[in-house]
Amino acid sequence: MSVLEQIAEKLMQGKAPEVKALVQQALDEKEEPGKILNQGLLAGMSVIGERFKKNEVYVPEVLIAARAMKAGMEILQPKLADSGVQPVGTACIGTVKGDLHDIGKNIVITMMQGAGFDVIDLGVDVPAEKFIEAVENGAQIIGMSAILTTTLKEMDAVIRLLEEKGLRDKVKVLVGGASVTEQFASDIGADAYCDDAGEGVFQSKGFMEQKV
Repeated sequence: MSVLEQIAEKLMQGKAPEVKALVQQALDEKEEPGKILNQGLLAGMSVIGERFKKNEVYVPEVLIAARAMKAGMEILQPKLADSGVQPVGTACIGTVKGDLHDIGKNIVITMMQGAGFDVIDLGVDVPAEKFIEAVENGAQIIGMSAILTTTLKEMDAVIRLLEEKGLRDKVKVLVGGASVTEQFASDIGADAYCDDAGEGVFQSKGFMEQKV
């Protein structure tokens, strides 16, 4: 098994210290940083993402794998920057104003990072203006989460504000959460409804491929 395959395997097992050591080993063996990222870390995280989508693994396994990926990225990130490797795209993700739930949001962020996106975590209870600010600073995708039905109107408020600011055409808007439906997403003019984190990654990658 090659060192890149070992990185992917240990990441899937959530072995953070071993992933970190293997990334360093790969660098010492003069592997290209982009190759280590794509064929090692992202390859492992992609498998976890697919298994999560099929309910073959659950939240704890995803979070443990994400921790292992983060450990590897601590070593790899400076080398990626030096070699000019660019992220797939930039996304800002947050739970809308009035809602404090963050588990779903955090899983989406983990999966997006695992797919090669640069992700801005806006946190919870996020006002519309914060999403707008992220777009003005270069975010190409907005991901909004809501659990409470009383906060759904905030998703609509973000899209309306994007339109007012003339930014709607510059960004793709994804919505999800327990109280969100596909019909609601369509009604407010979102670009995609995502019923789980895997769908969020799939839709986001598709949007970025359209831009290329």
